[in-house]
Amino acid sequence: MKRPVLVVMLALALLAIVPAIATARDTAKNADGSPKVIVFNGQGNDLDAFASTPPFTTQKVYTTREKDPKGFDINAQICFFGDGRTFIAGEDTGQPDPIQGWGIFRLRGSKVGSLKARQVGKLQPTYQGATDNAENYGCGVLSDGRILTSDVGNQAKGDGDGQLIIWFPPLTKGFRTLANGTEGKVPYCKLDIGIATAGGIAVDEDDNVYVASARGDIAGVNRYSGPFPTSATPAGGCDGQDGTGAPMATNVTREQFIAPTNNLLTPNAIVPSPVAGSKQTGWYVSSVFTGVINEYDKTGTYVRTILQPPAGETLGAEPFSTGTPLGLGIGPDGTLYFADIGIVISDRGIGPGRSTGNVRRITFVGGEPQAPETMASGLAFPDGIGIFVPPRS
Repeated sequence: MKRPVLVVMLALALLAIVPAIATARDTAKNADGSPKVIVFNGQGNDLDAFASTPPFTTQKVYTTREKDPKGFDINAQICFFGDGRTFIAGEDTGQPDPIQGWGIFRLRGSKVGSLKARQVGKLQPTYQGATDNAENYGCGVLSDGRILTSDVGNQAKGDGDGQLIIWFPPLTKGFRTLANGTEGKVPYCKLDIGIATAGGIAVDEDDNVYVASARGDIAGVNRYSGPFPTSATPAGGCDGQDGTGAPMATNVTREQFIAPTNNLLTPNAIVPSPVAGSKQTGWYVSSVFTGVINEYDKTGTYVRTILQPPAGETLGAEPFSTGTPLGLGIGPDGTLYFADIGIVISDRGIGPGRSTGNVRRITFVGGEPQAPETMASGLAFPDGIGIFVPPRS
């Protein structure tokens, strides 16, 4: 398996789209009228899809290239955007040649068991620490279709060199099938190249961008505010270059939004908290090492902890019984889904155990979080979540 040692960061951080014919029927509904969703997760470099309600039916949308010559190695945060059938995911098939990046995919089907995807694009930047295996992770989408990605960067020591990058459509530009080689030609501009263990991305209704950082001087969740570059040129606001020669903006506003307090020791992912009517009310943020998910209001003020290990339970040869949440995803009904990578402490150090990962969900009754339910277990490094809401035909 090519997915490398995010485990190191956990220990030392204390861590124009191609159209397709839709095949969807009317969207299935939950009892409260909200649409049922399909939960996507990359684990063991496979791409799995899960029904969001029991018995949590499962399908492998992609298996790894090692297992299937037509497969892809998929991981990281998964973001659906545009018409709702296009998504971005970490894609590092053949790593390190070609070096890791993000794939753009088109999805067909609306039910687990009948889903099919095809790759239509590839985002492939330069990295600050390519020899350290910089690791693709976060994704986000601005209201006008510009895409954001983050990569983890140096996972263990010194100053962070994780990146936040903005990409400019069309996201299919220069794409060639993997059989003939893949060459990333989608233009981009780097917004930050100094994030320590960069994690998940979220975007609010005003197009402010939030990126988790698990360690370093700017640990926590950092907020970036625009205007952001509109092209990879000085005229478009991308007025400099980084050390690799890639285009970079030199005047980006960044501020700490949420500090690593209230047991949020290693902030890893952020998603909007449930909405009231059409308005977002706040945020959920995960901390994988401490097994915590906290809730914050829209200003970044701590509200409550909705997931933490039971009193007296410690991390050891077995994971926390409630999980070690890395990736997060939120459903339209407010259900929170998380990728639990199953951190343990062993003679090999601190990191995911062998097949100790899970995908879980937290439902709410009267606004109160319920105990997490396991949707799938025995997984290998499930690190990101994506939420697909099947559109109406």
